[in-house]
Amino acid sequence: MASPVKNGSTDRIIVAGIRFHAFHGFTKLEREVGVRCSIDVEMVKDLEDAIRNDKLTSTVDYRKVHDLVLEIGREGSSFHLIESLAGRIAEEILLRFPVLEAVVRVRKETPLLDGIVDYVGVEVTRVAGKVRRAGKQSR
Repeated sequence: MASPVKNGSTDRIIVAGIRFHAFHGFTKLEREVGVRCSIDVEMVKDLEDAIRNDKLTSTVDYRKVHDLVLEIGREGSSFHLIESLAGRIAEEILLRFPVLEAVVRVRKETPLLDGIVDYVGVEVTRVAGKVRRAGKQSR
């Protein structure tokens, strides 16, 4: 359940289904050939000002969130674990945007498993003021 914002509501901004090809994974094959990822981001923010004044400056620019996810997920470091990828995205959202909480879901849509699986995934939740920078990952 979401943390309430100052007015008692649990307003959320959602950017869902960000898809891209990346080189994350524990196996050498995943890191060389790559995998298809899908990422959802939910951010808790008091949206009362945005609702009243209808100005972008009162909310979070979805394009910037999308760009950040692509920057970390596709263009940045390669992660062995999707847990690390999700955590890094959540931490960076809290550092770059005025939100109270970030929930990030990462799905690996092409996991290397014996059998048919739609995806494997993780969900991490981070709260503003409790962010720890992760160490730099290697490719």
